Amino acid sequence: MMQKISARLLLPLLILTAAASQAAAQMEEVVVTAERRGEYAESAPNVVLVRRADHLITSVQVTCDTRDASQRREELKATLRNMIAAAGRSQMMSLGLGNSVLGDLKESNFDEIIGPDSRPDTSRAVVVVKTTISADDTYESATARVKAFIEKATKVGRTEILRQDSWNLTLIGPEQYHDALIARIAAESKKAAESFGPGYGVSIDGLERPVAWYQKGPLDLALYIPYSLHVAPLGSH
Repeated sequence: MMQKISARLLLPLLILTAAASQAAAQMEEVVVTAERRGEYAESAPNVVLVRRADHLITSVQVTCDTRDASQRREELKATLRNMIAAAGRSQMMSLGLGNSVLGDLKESNFDEIIGPDSRPDTSRAVVVVKTTISADDTYESATARVKAFIEKATKVGRTEILRQDSWNLTLIGPEQYHDALIARIAAESKKAAESFGPGYGVSIDGLERPVAWYQKGPLDLALYIPYSLHVAPLGSH
């Protein structure tokens, strides 16, 4: 059974909960797929935090069909090195690996990610190309920046860089927004209890849940905690 608490005691308790959550925050970079937008938006509570995504991303296949296997592998590695160097010279571009959670592409990863392609005498590596999203960016400007980076990449030997069709957004460290969401939930809950009068309090379920999200617009995300709020007379069961 959930405990009823008065509106005037709600904010300090939620602040304590928020402080505990901050210690557990993780700075991993998660991928937000546009296909999940409708399902998650419909189930989200009223309190959300809308912010820009951290990166716009797309996956590329770096392929090479040089007949000699050893040379083919070296040409792929040289092209990957060139891509890393080009990203390092840019303030807006970076490279990653992974699907739902991204890590950085490093030269130490090369032997792990290079493998056979479906075509004979061909090898490939799948890499995520990322661009930082600025406050002034549009979807068109961000996608154009990624396409230009891929087009200008220095390819070695018979290497090609083939972009896949999908574009996705990423969010770094979702739990760092837990405190801001708790504060918004506290304010909304206090307002809800006060609208019923001094003899009412609220009960909240789900504040221990991690931050969730869905895509709000072409480059924006809506973050939320999947909580539920109940208003009832103090002392009721």
